[in-house]
Amino acid sequence: MLRVIACASLLAITLWGCGKPVAFQGESTLKISGAPPAPPPAPAPEPPRVEVRDNEIEIHEKIQFAYDQATILEASFSLLNEVAAVIQKNPHIKKIQIEGHASAEGEAGHNKRLSDDRARAVMRYLVERGVPAQRLAARGFGVDRPIADNATAEGRERNRRVEFNIVEQDVTQRRVEIDKAGAEKVLEEKTIRAGATGSGAAGATATTSSK
Repeated sequence: MLRVIACASLLAITLWGCGKPVAFQGESTLKISGAPPAPPPAPAPEPPRVEVRDNEIEIHEKIQFAYDQATILEASFSLLNEVAAVIQKNPHIKKIQIEGHASAEGEAGHNKRLSDDRARAVMRYLVERGVPAQRLAARGFGVDRPIADNATAEGRERNRRVEFNIVEQDVTQRRVEIDKAGAEKVLEEKTIRAGATGSGAAGATATTSSK
């Protein structure tokens, strides 16, 4: 009986002690060593949508038109704003031909007129954004210059396009001499006016919306 009472008293003391707050004493701190985690890598820059090549202004995005119309959709305004800015930043480009092309769907005469109207709509847009009109020309070729097979939907979509071809520009020519140390010395430098070669320069392609 005494053993039961003693155990009960010990249990009560233990529970009472557990219910009291425990005070920690001392001024020492626990130090954690190790380098902090590295910051996440910076996102890769997006590729440019508009680039100047030797004889073209290359576009890496579609120009969107209303179906079977020459109305440029708002979704393409920012792209064409970039085209205008690139032209203005490159004064050596003297003349650009904006060329409209169509797929073989529909009547050839209608497609010729539509491609011409779309090229002219793009030209008007660029002029409204500050590009001098004398630096631009517009022409539609309809179905005459396909770049893909019109027998497939993918090919027809590629053929519906607008091209920005540089047909006249100032080109700087240099005659240089390399010395023994590998340094370059310019002996002669001149700027000439160069035009596109062939019946049509290979142009930058921007596939348009359907039809």
